[in-house]
Amino acid sequence: MLDRRAFLVNTAYAGFGVALLSAVPSWADPAGSSELDKLFDQLFQEDLRRRPESATQLGLDKGANADLRSRLGDDSDAGRAANRAATQDQIRRLEAVDRKALNAPDQINYDTVLYTRKSAAAVQAFDFGGSSYGPSPYVVSQLTGAYQSVPDFLDTKHRIDNAADADAYLSRLGAFADQLTANTERLRHDAGLGVVPPDFLLDTTLTQMEKTRVPAADALVVKSIARRAAAKGLADHFAADAAKIYNERVLPALDAQLALTKQLRKTATHDAGIWKARDGAAFYETALHNTTTTKLSPDEVHRFGLDQAKEISARLDGLLKAQGMTKGTVGERMAALYADPRQLYPNTDDGKVQAIAYCNARLDAIRGRLLTVFKRAPSYTFEVRRVPPQTEAGAASAFSQGPALDGSRPGLVYFNLHDSAEWPKFCLATTVYHEGLPGHQFEGGLALSNTALPLIRKTGGFSGYGEGWALYAEQLADEIGMYDDDPLGRLGYLKFQLFRANRCVVDTGIHHLRWTREQAIRYFVEQDGEAAGFATREVERYCATPGQACSYKLGHSVFTGLRTKAKTLMGAKFDIKDFHEAVLGCGRVPLEILQQIGDRWIASHVA
Repeated sequence: MLDRRAFLVNTAYAGFGVALLSAVPSWADPAGSSELDKLFDQLFQEDLRRRPESATQLGLDKGANADLRSRLGDDSDAGRAANRAATQDQIRRLEAVDRKALNAPDQINYDTVLYTRKSAAAVQAFDFGGSSYGPSPYVVSQLTGAYQSVPDFLDTKHRIDNAADADAYLSRLGAFADQLTANTERLRHDAGLGVVPPDFLLDTTLTQMEKTRVPAADALVVKSIARRAAAKGLADHFAADAAKIYNERVLPALDAQLALTKQLRKTATHDAGIWKARDGAAFYETALHNTTTTKLSPDEVHRFGLDQAKEISARLDGLLKAQGMTKGTVGERMAALYADPRQLYPNTDDGKVQAIAYCNARLDAIRGRLLTVFKRAPSYTFEVRRVPPQTEAGAASAFSQGPALDGSRPGLVYFNLHDSAEWPKFCLATTVYHEGLPGHQFEGGLALSNTALPLIRKTGGFSGYGEGWALYAEQLADEIGMYDDDPLGRLGYLKFQLFRANRCVVDTGIHHLRWTREQAIRYFVEQDGEAAGFATREVERYCATPGQACSYKLGHSVFTGLRTKAKTLMGAKFDIKDFHEAVLGCGRVPLEILQQIGDRWIASHVA
């Protein structure tokens, strides 16, 4: 799962029509529109100013943007209103551009950027919610809210090389308290509209809040600056200053949020889906279109998931039989593999270190094979880490965060090792390929290093494209031989393909067909053989971020559909490296635009 936090532009609202491309674009075309580039630069800078975290994520909090290093985004009602106004203003300026006068690459850039603004406007039309991996109806949950995102951001993204950096950190620590207060006010507002997370999400949220609400000496945000300032030989007062801000501002704000969350928990319902809210059905359709960048209805997505799961289960059945596992359903046999002690790392700190070391070794192993199917590879470095223990109870099972634009910080792949039994060895490798290489880190690294793309395109993202590519990358890893000596690893790869298909079934089941949390968990356990804890966290993630889980398999189907079509029509002319250049060279785009790009590329090689 690609990290959607902070800087990635939200995926787009599929109700926005996209004009057909007039030609196959040349991504090095020098005759682009300088006026359009200027507009893109303006929009990008405006976005950075509104969300300073993105400047730090990208390593752009320097020079003219150096002041952003000491700021966080404004989550207050006034800040939200300013964001809505800015979105409408950006749409107005984009729509003033004469699209017909643009060359083909600029038309794609234009369509893609306008798509994102239309998407944002569609989400902002709802007077509730927040964001995590996509639009969320809940401003505070186990996955949303400053309480769970800012401490890790300050610890892993805010660099401390000198006293000015440490001062900026202290300023951001104060801004953390402001964000907490704004989130609490919004939580109260949304509750007044009847938009309250279900009881089980609030239970996990409270657990995480209470782990965050610790004395200053134990707080990550205090220990981080103390450790790093000392390592740089900076003055001793930074740790004491951080503790003072934490005690005087952060703790009171966190206590207020805790108190309100506990109050809301008393009357929260157990209904899992957003259908329970007044505008819930409309919100789900918007979120589904937003994250998948398709026009498919919930019913169509549900059926797609069922059909895909049937095909993948049949393939898994054959491979399991080849391993001598013939009795029981596919889910039961996969569950038996999960219970095999030979596949489990000890659920200890040392065991978790071993699991992360194995993942980094898999990342190293595939690097040497990438240029057999790609013409180029990103120059950035990547590594695997463990999800911070204080947020692992509610965090996704695995996710990815891109590198800094200047390469000063590596791309990171996180595994949630809350319970090592949820990550048997045969399931780790395919997830490394999905999150790392040739998945998110590879695709994202190519986008960041693509000199033909404007910065606003390099740093924007679409879940349908990104997750679809990462799932295709898992398939590609199998095709280039990563499982030739690891048949159980191939089972893990196909098991996760089945899991992504069933996500389409479960997500629509929860939010459209009114499934219960328990029904959704049971479905994963029975169909995939999922560990109960893994299935629970996944289901609860979908409850907090509707629609996004469907983007993986839908996106994968576009990439594989285009490749199959190209091989069929092009025959001996088909070159896998050229195909990858065609679908990656355009940068991240909505699936509708990707389909057009692929079709035009195929047509140009068939004619």
